[in-house]
Amino acid sequence: MTTAFSITTWIGQAPVPTDAVLVWWMSASVVICGFALLLSVVNLRRFSIAPAPLEDDAGWSLTVCIPARDEAENLEPCVRAVLRSADADAGSNTVVMVYDDGSEDATPAILAELAAEDRRVLAAETRPLPKGWNGKQHACDRMGRQAESDWMLFIDADVRLSPDALVRTRAAARRRTGANPPPKLLSAFPRERTEGLGEAMVIPLIHFILMAYLPFGRMRNTLDPAASAACGQYVLVERDAWTEIGGHESIRESMHDGVLLPRMFRRGGHATDVFDATDIVECRMYRGFRETWSGFVKNAYEGLGNVLLLLLLTVLHLGGHVAPWFVASIGGIGLVLDLGIPVSKPAAGLAVAAIGLQLVQRSMLASRFRQDRRIVALHAPSLVLLTVIQWWSLVMHLTGRRSWRGRTA
Repeated sequence: MTTAFSITTWIGQAPVPTDAVLVWWMSASVVICGFALLLSVVNLRRFSIAPAPLEDDAGWSLTVCIPARDEAENLEPCVRAVLRSADADAGSNTVVMVYDDGSEDATPAILAELAAEDRRVLAAETRPLPKGWNGKQHACDRMGRQAESDWMLFIDADVRLSPDALVRTRAAARRRTGANPPPKLLSAFPRERTEGLGEAMVIPLIHFILMAYLPFGRMRNTLDPAASAACGQYVLVERDAWTEIGGHESIRESMHDGVLLPRMFRRGGHATDVFDATDIVECRMYRGFRETWSGFVKNAYEGLGNVLLLLLLTVLHLGGHVAPWFVASIGGIGLVLDLGIPVSKPAAGLAVAAIGLQLVQRSMLASRFRQDRRIVALHAPSLVLLTVIQWWSLVMHLTGRRSWRGRTA
């Protein structure tokens, strides 16, 4: 198709028609979306749920550590769910330790009642937040120093465990999934409950990023720090290895323990791994779009770590995933209304193919992880929103204004 539009590029060559550029662009989009789908298919096969308990399971000593800052609504149901799971794991010695991180609501009173009711519930000794520490990392480090068990499980107060969660987590920690030895840090990705479109457009992207960009084979066959991941909502560590790498003090300034803590373990020579906890752990991560925005802004850039990676993801997401929707829409409108818009059938067809690959991928993830099905069709606006969040997070990072629960640390 000949059009009046052209752009002059490559030195020594004739002008390149705009549609030829679109064909190449949409071809690249098909490759980008196809690779994301292919890696997701491979990763989903490897991202298995926790196995059933072993017949010769001898149990363990475990401290479940819960940092709590203004968690009056969450603390009691969280602790009671952990205790029910501990009751179902009778062969183990399990205690629950809660760190009241300067709460100004009813959290301290609720903790006192729970500790008085069940001797397995311990109130951690607290200290004022030192300069240069993030609040959550300080709380986790203090609990880790006070724990006396062989293993520690760090969970957020908005996490809910099923009765068989602890015994199956132990079974997952003892299995081999690659050439690496059994992990010293094992993290689970819970089922992320969302209510409302604002939450649903952003939170499920956690699984999209994990499945589309992390090569599980490399994670499980090398100790490369870059080939690691964790979800800060549910992190199991062997106490000796945790102490050896410096505990949470090694990431004391971070707001993103899910990225940095497994990297510290790997730098210390310890294997890390992840598993799918959709069937045994649940979390309502944020409530409403405003809280979702604030929660992701506080650590979205830190999770990437550098501007070059942010630029790369921006190109992949906007250029590879979002652009085909515009090209297909413009091509369809031009064809129906005969407007002479310079989008040929090959370019539009490639754009539709890229969109199809995206929809297949998001449908698979939504089904596997029990996500809101509406987000499948909202893949493109979700990635636009994520990109805005990531760039705004960079701005907040550079200006020192990232904050959570009323403080910047």
